[in-house]
Amino acid sequence: MWRAGSWMAWLGSILQAPPRALGRSFSCAQDALRRTPLYDLHLAHGGKMVEFAGWNLPVQYRDSHISSHLHTRRHCSLFDVSHMLQTKILGCDRVRLMESLVVGDIAELRPNQGTLSLFTNEAGGIVDDLIVTNTSEGHLYVVSNAGCRDKDLALMQAKVRELQNVGSDVDLEVVDNALLALQGPTAAQVLQAGVSDNLGKLPFMSSAVMEVFGVPDCRVTRCGYTGEDGVEISVPAAEAVRLAKALLDNPEVKLAGLAARDSLRLEAGLCLYGNDIDEHTTPVEGSLSWTLGKRRRAAMDFPGAEVIVPQLKGKVQRRRVGLICEGPPMRAHSPILSTEGTVIGTVTSGCPSPSLKKNVAMGYVSSQYSRPGTSVLVEVRRKQQVAVVSKMPFLPTSYYTLK
Repeated sequence: MWRAGSWMAWLGSILQAPPRALGRSFSCAQDALRRTPLYDLHLAHGGKMVEFAGWNLPVQYRDSHISSHLHTRRHCSLFDVSHMLQTKILGCDRVRLMESLVVGDIAELRPNQGTLSLFTNEAGGIVDDLIVTNTSEGHLYVVSNAGCRDKDLALMQAKVRELQNVGSDVDLEVVDNALLALQGPTAAQVLQAGVSDNLGKLPFMSSAVMEVFGVPDCRVTRCGYTGEDGVEISVPAAEAVRLAKALLDNPEVKLAGLAARDSLRLEAGLCLYGNDIDEHTTPVEGSLSWTLGKRRRAAMDFPGAEVIVPQLKGKVQRRRVGLICEGPPMRAHSPILSTEGTVIGTVTSGCPSPSLKKNVAMGYVSSQYSRPGTSVLVEVRRKQQVAVVSKMPFLPTSYYTLK
């Protein structure tokens, strides 16, 4: 179960590349990929660079992926997530624009409060997942996925033009900052040493602009993709290396790459767009009904509402579930079967869990098999093995809330 070969196969599968790609030398194609401001820092720390969503990013460093994963759970790690798309929505009609595209109640957000939301299409499918923050500076700050950059920008820009043509006050600006994620139980302690603001007053999904280790104008948002306490720091690109080095001066902090990011988010039951949710998945099927604002459900004024809202009261044919098994790890695209041998779904993400020492996965099954505790079969390496439907997250989350 913990053989190196299994881990290399899994690393290759999450990057949609053969395992040998993880150690290959740079090619002309790689040189053409986009690079974050921390590219040279990654190389200096032994980062193994791979292609991801059109970017050259570290999959891991000199330490093993398992070591990075466990360090994040016990201490804290620094992830370069500068490939994510950051935008500002400006103008008096900024909320109107955003609510015409997403399922969430953006109007109810307090100053500097954020929420996870979803772009949806008229068929009820998920175009992308994103975080929207209502800043006290008078704009919406939006972070969405690098792999959806072109379609997300086109979607928002088209809506901007549409509203501007009828006299609305709205505009969009792409933010060229780097984005650093400091994640783990000691993240706040590490960051507090470099800021004058009291981070104890910054709960999960809230945000503030502050100076961080001498770097001014950083937006610090208490969120992340690991299930742990932590922050994402939007920092001017020219200052990103200086800030990263200041954080790494603390022995609590180590660099971590895409492999640890993926296994951490999977243990936390968090979706990867393109694997676990996509334009053919509705929020209800994806077990993301909680992202639909109550007012928005009643008004049915978001794309795909006529498909999505009735699903809240009725039944859907399939649902996203967690799975746990022993033996070989479950991988994306593996068939899920009933104990009678009938195909009932498909695995969308899976890996060996370093924290649980078991194999975890998520996937979609016919609704009648979605109850936690249900035994199913998963086909791995052409053999069927028993798995159990599990609640998610697989590990309790540690998001920071005010007491």
